Amino acid sequence: MEKTISSQEALELLKEGNKRYVQGTMLQKDFNSKRKELLGFQKPFAIILSCSDSRVVPEFIFDTNIGELFVIRNAGNLAVDKTILGSLEYGAAHLHSALIVILAHQSCGAVCASCDCRGKSQEGNIKYIVKAIAPAAKKSNYEKEKAIIESAKNTAAIILKKSKIISDLYNKGKLNIVVGYYSFEDGSVKFF
Repeated sequence: MEKTISSQEALELLKEGNKRYVQGTMLQKDFNSKRKELLGFQKPFAIILSCSDSRVVPEFIFDTNIGELFVIRNAGNLAVDKTILGSLEYGAAHLHSALIVILAHQSCGAVCASCDCRGKSQEGNIKYIVKAIAPAAKKSNYEKEKAIIESAKNTAAIILKKSKIISDLYNKGKLNIVVGYYSFEDGSVKFF
């Protein structure tokens, strides 16, 4: 098995991978060999909570291979239900990933919808997504790009508040949580 990677090392790997992605110099990967190598285990170096947006593909954005990222996706990159929190806990406590990235992105439809309707959508179950984002939208005065980053920061705070497992690892210095903002325009990710 591979050595444990610190949260700082994991963040540097993500930054290096994103730089290659932006420059168009992505590493060549042998997915078949890697898939076979990982038959009995996985050791992802980072956990990514990302939006479901089809244009946001963390494995590409960070130029990673099979088994390197533990990716959880939902509209708005939220952590409001126990299955998402449980998935994050599994990645941190059982797979020993030392970094969680809340990956927000430019023009997030979920956040933009919450800003447009001032957090009051009543359409099906989408209203729960809009409601979860509403505090960030309001705090950002319904300015969409500011609300996108604020919502991701709120998600990070919610994770620490609602998950004892993650907050314990965080408080012991075994885990870090950062927010990333992905730009469609140039492919770069800015970290906060």
